[in-house]
Amino acid sequence: MSDETHIDEDRLPKHLAIIMDGNGRWAKQRGKLRVFGHEHGVNAVRRTVENCARLKIDFLTLYAFSTENWNRPKLEIQTLMKILVSSLRKELKTFTKNNVKLNAIGNIDSLPKKASEELKEVISKTAHHTGMTLTLALSYGSREELKSAIKEISIKVKNNIISPDNIDEAVINTHLYTHDMPDVDLLIRTSGEHRISNFLLWQIAYAELYFIDVFWPDFSEQHLVEAIINYQNRERRFGKTSEQLS
Repeated sequence: MSDETHIDEDRLPKHLAIIMDGNGRWAKQRGKLRVFGHEHGVNAVRRTVENCARLKIDFLTLYAFSTENWNRPKLEIQTLMKILVSSLRKELKTFTKNNVKLNAIGNIDSLPKKASEELKEVISKTAHHTGMTLTLALSYGSREELKSAIKEISIKVKNNIISPDNIDEAVINTHLYTHDMPDVDLLIRTSGEHRISNFLLWQIAYAELYFIDVFWPDFSEQHLVEAIINYQNRERRFGKTSEQLS
């Protein structure tokens, strides 16, 4: 059991993002194929979604499949997509029970038709939910997102819809996949790696980074609570001094 009594409910991260890393290595340690790790990683997703919803985290974004992941072996990609489809069907009950609204960012059109259709269906069925927003980053890459935003803004400048002098952070934000979400407050990466891996580069500008030496399938409620407590024990200055904050 985790000790949630040390969590300050008034200082929860509004937006929590997680790089779910280590499924393959978790499976390898057990002499299994990588797919075994991905299958068990789904259980960690369910636990985390339920725990975050219960803690009343407003936004949870999970890095599920990057643009670079398309370079993995074809069989692994096919299996991952099958797991995605089956998981979405199974987890609809979890989303409904916890009042979770599903969202997705990335190049969704690049997903296999079955996966894309299942994703859109579950998004539609949870659209009326008013609790936590769960965003799956699928076929997502932050540089691709920024490139797309720059192209859109450039076209609007060319057509005199936007003046170059008026391009500020707010304008850029409105052209990102995450335009209706706040910036990330806390970013967790599992598996002991200390990289961002092209994930929400703009949105994590002032996020607190938390790296944990645990493979994703083993990520527990206790690990989540420890990460949040660690976050709450930090001083977020946003460029100011401690004296200014006090």
